[in-house]
This record gives sequence, C-alpha cells and structure tokens, in this order.
Amino acid sequence: MNEMNQVVDANLNATSSSPEPANAVPPERHWQKALAPYRTPLLGRALLELAVTVLPFLGLWVLMLFSLGYSYWLTLILAVPAAGFLVRLFMIQHDCGHGSFFRRRKANDWLGRILGVVTLTPYAYWRRQHAVHHATSGNLDQRGTGDIEMLTVREFQSLPLWRRLHYRLMRHPIILFGIGPFYIFVLKHRLPVGLMRAGRRPWISVMGTNLAIAVVAGGLVALLGWRDVLMVQAPITLLASAIGVWLFYVQHQFEETYWARNPDWDNRTSALQGSSHYDLPLVLRWFTANIGVHHVHHLCSRIPCYRLNEALCDHPELRDVSRLTLEESIRCLPLALWDEDRQLLVRFNAA
Repeated sequence: MNEMNQVVDANLNATSSSPEPANAVPPERHWQKALAPYRTPLLGRALLELAVTVLPFLGLWVLMLFSLGYSYWLTLILAVPAAGFLVRLFMIQHDCGHGSFFRRRKANDWLGRILGVVTLTPYAYWRRQHAVHHATSGNLDQRGTGDIEMLTVREFQSLPLWRRLHYRLMRHPIILFGIGPFYIFVLKHRLPVGLMRAGRRPWISVMGTNLAIAVVAGGLVALLGWRDVLMVQAPITLLASAIGVWLFYVQHQFEETYWARNPDWDNRTSALQGSSHYDLPLVLRWFTANIGVHHVHHLCSRIPCYRLNEALCDHPELRDVSRLTLEESIRCLPLALWDEDRQLLVRFNAA
C-alpha cells in the first residue's frame, strides 16, 4: 500500500464518538464493507479507458495543429474537447495516485509519472499533497495543504482591512478559475512548494517531471516551431486547468458542506457530508471520469473511476447525499466563508 493510502486508511478507520441519527444514511464503517467489492481494478476496462482518452486527445492535438493553417477560431473550438480529454487524463493520473487504476503499484506509478508530463503535475509530489487532503478534508485545524483557502466568518472579521481585501480578491472567480489554475499548473508545480524541506523525494518528482516536460516540449518545438506548439497547447492547458480547479472547488465548497474542529472533526462525516455528489449530465460525467461521485470516492478512495458509477447505482441511498446539479453548483460561486455558528458556507455579506 502506498504512502497516500496509509495516511487515508488510518483516518478512515478512526472511531467517531458522535451519535448518529436513526434516519441517517449508514455511516462510513458500513460503507467500508459495502463498497469493498468495487475496489478491485479491472485490467481490460482500465486499458480501454486509457485508450479512449489518449487516442482522441492525440488526434485532436494533430487536428488543432492542422487547423492553424485555416482559422485560429477553429483551433480554439477544437481546444474545448481536447481540454476535456486532458481533464480525463488527469483523473486517470489521480486514480494512479490512489493505487486504484491498475492492480499493480508499479503500473500505477509509471502511468502516473508519464501522465504527469502531459498534465504538468509531478506525480509523487502531487500524490503526497493529495494524501493530506484526503486525511484532513473538512478539518478546520488542518487547513492549507491540498485544498482551497477558506476562512471562517470570525477569522475574516478579525483580519485588518488589507487582508480582508486580499482574501476577497483571491476568492474572485477570475482569480480562482483564471489566474489561479495557470499559477498552479504552469508555475507552482515547477517547485515542490509546501514540501521544500520534506527530503529529496518531492524534489526528484518535481525536477524529474520538469526535465521530461523540457525534453518533450523541446522536441515538439524543434519539429514544429514554438509558435505552433504554444498556440495549440496553451488553450488546452488553460481551459483544462480551469475545469480541474472548478471541479475541486465544487466538490467541497457548497452551502451545506462539512467543517469541524478537533476533537469533533470526523473523517467519516466529512466524506459523506463534506464531499458533494456533483450530478453532471452524462457527457460531462464521462469527460470528468465520474469524479463528481466524490462522496463515494472519499468514502473509499481505492475504487477506480470507472467503477464509481457502478457503486452509486448499486447503492441508491447515496444518490441524494450532498447532491449538486450543474445549475445548483453555479450558485456556489459567491460562497466564501464558513459560519461556525450556523454550520453553513456563506457569502461575504453575511460577515
């Protein structure tokens, strides 16, 4: 079992001291057993999922390259589905980090490293950060690693004016889903930010990925020229990274989400109540590799993306837990502060 699963499983197996309502959805200890059959990766299905993602992505990349000779508007239109396939590649890399896409750890790790070159995401470095997210999601006392910055109402009120303005700026949609994704995937991932003193492994992961990116990009530039490579890849990367940040945002930032402080915080409750079921239309669900079934993913992170919907269909009692439709998710945009008294994510005007 890799480092991430050791951290996550240790928290998932913790015993909660809080009573559970009689009419509640069965608690996480029930789901550990109920969802266990879906943890088994299926080699044929995994290879199929990989093929139907990689091949169309490469095909669209080549089409975008040829479209430069006709109209850049056509190139940008083709960038939309290409970005969708890049998001899907990231979700496969995400599964590799959980050790769930293939049975063998080495297969997961090597595929994750290769995909990290395309997604601009150092595999081992990101896996470690994501492990902390799974182990601390919804914990007000352990914020700051692998999550989106979020303040409570009282914390926001106690800040000086310039800090409040800074936080408002950081939560603006243009920053969150425009400048922010560019910073994270293009700039921040070039150094092991947050793990600078965590030993050599994060450095090896980041610098190894940087070297591989430089080799691939250098080869493409030598073959095609920097202008064509940039005009094709830049819109794909920017759009895919914005979609990725939006997905991560809406999976945990919704009105009736879950946040608590130690010792009241419980990972089981956080998985069910603090992770949304983002009920997307069928096409978007496919492009996002079922990651919208996020509450099930947090309940059992070893379920492959291609089996999440199967688990949800077999357990209909989970369908309405923390459910968000596409329309409802848009209304989550103004929510920025956690009200500890009301146990709700609220707008700035509530402060």
